[in-house]
Amino acid sequence: MRRFRMKQVDVFTDRPLTGNPLAVFFDGAGLSSEEMLAIAREMNLSETTFVLPPTEQEADYKVRIFTPAKEIPFAGHPSIGTAHALIEDGRIPLKKTVTTVRQEVGIGVLPIEIQLTSRKKRLITMTQGKPRLGQIVEDIEGVADILGVPREEIASTNLPIQVSSTGLDQLMVPIQSLERIRSLLPDFEKLRELERKLDLTGCSVFTLERSSPDASVHVRFFAPGAGVFEDPATGSAAGALGAYLVNHGVLGSKSPVSFIIEQGLEIHRPSRIIVAVEHEAGTPTVVKVGGEAVTVLEGEIIL
Repeated sequence: MRRFRMKQVDVFTDRPLTGNPLAVFFDGAGLSSEEMLAIAREMNLSETTFVLPPTEQEADYKVRIFTPAKEIPFAGHPSIGTAHALIEDGRIPLKKTVTTVRQEVGIGVLPIEIQLTSRKKRLITMTQGKPRLGQIVEDIEGVADILGVPREEIASTNLPIQVSSTGLDQLMVPIQSLERIRSLLPDFEKLRELERKLDLTGCSVFTLERSSPDASVHVRFFAPGAGVFEDPATGSAAGALGAYLVNHGVLGSKSPVSFIIEQGLEIHRPSRIIVAVEHEAGTPTVVKVGGEAVTVLEGEIIL
C-alpha cells in the first residue's frame, strides 16, 4: 500500500465552501502520469495538482496539473492553491511582508508572490505567461447558438469574440446583460466541438454588468473538452480576459490596469479574482492574477 498526503483548498475566496476547490498532493514523485489522471478523476474537481522536485534550476518546486480529462500545462487557481497548501505545510517559509517563490509548470517557470495583508490574510499573486491575443471568431450567430442567446446579446457589446491567452488559448465571449449571462444554458456538445476545432481550453463568457459594487466584470467559464462543464473561478481565463479587455481599451488607459472579477455565483461558489495588467499603448505585456485561499480538508489517498 502507498499513501499520499493531500489537502483540499478553496481558492479565490476567504470563506470555506466557496471559491474554486482544488486537491493538492504533496508528493507526486511516486506516481505515474496515468495514476495522476486517475486520481484527478477520483477527486472530480476542475483541477488536481501534484508537487514534484523542480527540473529547472531557477524553480523552487514543480507542479503538474490535471483536470478529470487531461493534463494541462498551466492554470491559475491550481498555482495559487498549491502555494497556499505548501505554505501551510511549512515548505514555503514566509517573510514579514512579501515572499516570492518560483514554480515550474508546463509553460515554464513563473513567479508567485505572497503578501501578508492588513487583515492578517495571505494574498497570493501569480505572474502568468506572455499575454497573446489570437483569432477573432466572426461567426457570432454560431457562438450565440452554442450559448443559447440571441445574436444581439453579443453583437450589441461592440466587442469581438476572440481567442486570448496567458498560457492557455481560451475564447472570450462578451454578453450585454447580467440577466442573460445568469440564465445561460450552453450546448456542451457543440461547445466541445468548438474547443476541438479552435484548439481551445474553455470559453470565458463575460459581461461588464455585475452584482458586487467592487467588481468590474462578471464571468462564467465553460470547458467541457477538459471535463469541466462550469468552473467557479478560473485564474488562467481571468488573466486572458484582462489582456483582452486592456487590448480593446475597455478599462482605461493607465498601466497597470487593475480590476476584480466575480465568478461562480450561478453555481453557488462565489469567487473573487484580482487581475492586474501592465501594457504599452494598449498592448498587454505582463499579467498578474491573485486571490486568497482556505483549507477545507486534509487527508491521504491509499493506492
